[in-house]
Amino acid sequence: MYQKYLKRIADFTLSFVGLIAFSPFFLILVLAIKLDSKGPVFFKQKRIGKDKKEFDILKFRTMRIDTPKEVPTHMLINPEQYITKVGRILRKTSLDEVPQIINILKGEMSIIGPRPPLWNQYNLISERDKYGVNELVPGLTGWAQINGRDELPISVKAKLDGEYARKLSPTFDLKCFFGTFVSVLKKDGVVEGGTASLKISDIQERLEERVD
Repeated sequence: MYQKYLKRIADFTLSFVGLIAFSPFFLILVLAIKLDSKGPVFFKQKRIGKDKKEFDILKFRTMRIDTPKEVPTHMLINPEQYITKVGRILRKTSLDEVPQIINILKGEMSIIGPRPPLWNQYNLISERDKYGVNELVPGLTGWAQINGRDELPISVKAKLDGEYARKLSPTFDLKCFFGTFVSVLKKDGVVEGGTASLKISDIQERLEERVD
């Protein structure tokens, strides 16, 4: 009941209210992006959604228009050279993800859920198959994002997403929701140009604490 109906109603209602309430602030961000560098305000990227269906995710553009396409930022060599001045602020505060409110309104995403992988992140998609994660609607933020984000190796990220799939409930979604604010304020797990910076012992300890 919750996953099929109530979660969708909550997603649509909260996203619609948020879009209206913060629209003046969004306009300021749009203006800042246009003044900072050449190119469009929004950035589209093909991602994998529920049941592995492709969709175009929306973000505020944070990188120069000559940045290599369809490559995760952490896999670029010296990604800092491509990030704009405004983009650096947007990425650190996760404000670049705000346009995904539109994806949520369209039903392509949820507020809480596993982050949608790039269409060519085959290893992550395959790992998620083991835990039934690809059957879920992807989210703006999720359990893996507040427990490591870019720092996590694919296998660990998939296990955390699998844990979310098992424990999916209103209470667990609220835990992820409020945990996101803490993670953003602390700038946890943001890594430009590399992943898996957590020590193996730290990863194992986290899994022992959180995965049944």
